[in-house]
Amino acid sequence: MAPASCELCPRRCRADRASGATGFCQAGALPRVFRWGPHFGEEPPLVGEHGSGCVFFSRCTMKCLYCQNSPWSWNGEGDDIPVARLTEILRDLAVKDRCSNWNLVSPTPYLPFVREAVAPLLAEGVKLPFVWNSSGYETVETLAAYRDLCDIALVDMRYASDTTARAASAAPGYVAANRAAIRYLHDALGPLDTDAPGAATRGVIVRILVLPGHAEEAAENLAWLAGEGFTDLHVAVMSQYTPVYKALKTPPFDRPVTEEEYGLVAEAAEDFGFTRGWVQGFESSGVSNLLGEQMSPGHGTVKS
Repeated sequence: MAPASCELCPRRCRADRASGATGFCQAGALPRVFRWGPHFGEEPPLVGEHGSGCVFFSRCTMKCLYCQNSPWSWNGEGDDIPVARLTEILRDLAVKDRCSNWNLVSPTPYLPFVREAVAPLLAEGVKLPFVWNSSGYETVETLAAYRDLCDIALVDMRYASDTTARAASAAPGYVAANRAAIRYLHDALGPLDTDAPGAATRGVIVRILVLPGHAEEAAENLAWLAGEGFTDLHVAVMSQYTPVYKALKTPPFDRPVTEEEYGLVAEAAEDFGFTRGWVQGFESSGVSNLLGEQMSPGHGTVKS
């Protein structure tokens, strides 16, 4: 059921979505889904043999200038569906497609619907690990309230400066919210666990997307993680930034990341003692894990 006073994200708009009102993200009284299906571009422990079962929700709590998913995150493309239809989507991902997990991409505005949709499946014994696939703009209260929908956290650290977060993503208070969320997730889930075939079952992966002109912020976030004692987490250092959408007219986001910028962040991951995770090859030429073993290229879409 849609919230009557929505406070699911740090904006705490208190929109009465049950009565048709909308807040900043413009999510309404039904879940809006753009697409779903097995996805093979996520980090290797999430993909498994049959892919990660992604559900891409429309609307977003952030407005990133460079969002690759702008048709649905900014502009709301997708279909409003009843909860019963969401149940069938989740059932197909688990039973028909045999995915490794239910990967909820930018799910925050729709968490009440997801919980309602999955209830009959759990009662039937249909169960997969949930991946909470997030830009990292979350509240601890929401994470705790919907802990049952978060077995694995795939969470971004986008910014170390609220000035940048406001300018690039219209996300006030991002840094404090993001770091509080990661502290909670580290304590609640811990480092990544996998089953015998190597599929993730529980834990945290932190994505570090290097942004043009802001590589120092990515390195600062790695320093913060290390300072908190979180080097036991898997980190994914990503070079795949591509200027699209509103970024094309907004310097410095209108250009690719330079090799020097990316090298600064990749070196920081090593210097701060991270030994678990992946460093994406510059220009997506490949992915190495932080222990040196070669992994398959690509990390999937950038969330916003």
